[in-house]
Amino acid sequence: MSEKQAILVWDVPTRVFHWLLVLCFAGAWLTSESERLQMIHYAFGYSAVALVLFRLVWGFVGTKYARFTQFLRGPNEMAGHIKSVLSSHQHSSPGHNPVGGIVMVGLMLIILLIGLTGYWSVKEFLGDFMSEAHEAIASIALGLAILHIAAAVIMSLLQKENLIRAMVNGKKQGLPEQAIRFPQYLIAFLLALGWVYFFYLVVSGSLPVLTQ
Repeated sequence: MSEKQAILVWDVPTRVFHWLLVLCFAGAWLTSESERLQMIHYAFGYSAVALVLFRLVWGFVGTKYARFTQFLRGPNEMAGHIKSVLSSHQHSSPGHNPVGGIVMVGLMLIILLIGLTGYWSVKEFLGDFMSEAHEAIASIALGLAILHIAAAVIMSLLQKENLIRAMVNGKKQGLPEQAIRFPQYLIAFLLALGWVYFFYLVVSGSLPVLTQ
């Protein structure tokens, strides 16, 4: 029987998406109160939405552990996972566990909602109500992001495996036959290049439909 070892689990596009989304969320939050940096705020916000749209597609066509079918499960399996964690049993798959997967999808949907309310706020749809809704949802997302980080740290301690580092190098403990074969460097490069170009278009005002 094969022994567990460091195997490739997270493809490069998934990792690039994750850290670019972190950058976008942090950048949008830090520039939210500055009129001088308004266009940069828009760029961070809209490019976060674009990243989520990419991830939704990648959840259907990406590598094994990036696909929603690998980790989206029903309430019974989520409850079973929580019980197994409390009893010190590790999740059988090196990918997302059922609880972490549903949280990830929830965060992505909130990002889309932030982008939508931000767009409506720019268009002055429903006046101050939409601006207040945008800020309130962003605050909720910040709270969830903090919980997400805390959960990653706690799970790292419980599983004795650095989950944050795994999202950097793509490797987790698993059986050799569980590893993905192709890192997908080209898709990751195109994603990063597309993000930079889209960010530039918004900052430069070349997409007035989003900023006026």
